Amino acid sequence: MPEAKSVVVTAEGLENLKKELEYKETTEKMRVAEQLKFAISQGDLSENAEYDAAKNDQAALEQRINELREMINNAVIVDEVSDDKVGFGSNVMVTDMDDPDADPEEYLIVGTVESNPMEGKISNESPIGKALFGAKKGQIVEAHTPGGIVRLKIMSISAEKK
Repeated sequence: MPEAKSVVVTAEGLENLKKELEYKETTEKMRVAEQLKFAISQGDLSENAEYDAAKNDQAALEQRINELREMINNAVIVDEVSDDKVGFGSNVMVTDMDDPDADPEEYLIVGTVESNPMEGKISNESPIGKALFGAKKGQIVEAHTPGGIVRLKIMSISAEKK
């Protein structure tokens, strides 16, 4: 049996996983049960598309619940954040060295589970996250992204939550 992989999260990220698990185990399970109950009441299950859809929803829900339980059980909470170098939980302000007109961007470095680029939360395993991880203020790093190499200068590193 393969060894479970550690899941690096912030305390806030772990709390969000627990909330999602509770929601899935209660509200979502009840919704899917009602969906199944209604589909079964429609009669012949062999040609009942609603029943098939409900069973698929149930399987997807159970899979997500199992994933959440595994993530929570294997969570490693990162709470030591430094202002000296980029690490988990660091807020990093960067400028694009190749585009002087670009506005500075701010990223929060998180584990893959909490990653949400639309909210500025990038994974330590993403190309930019990898490049920034361990770097210091004033340093220029190169990120090998799908769009090419991006050179970023670290303007500030903060351990403060935004």
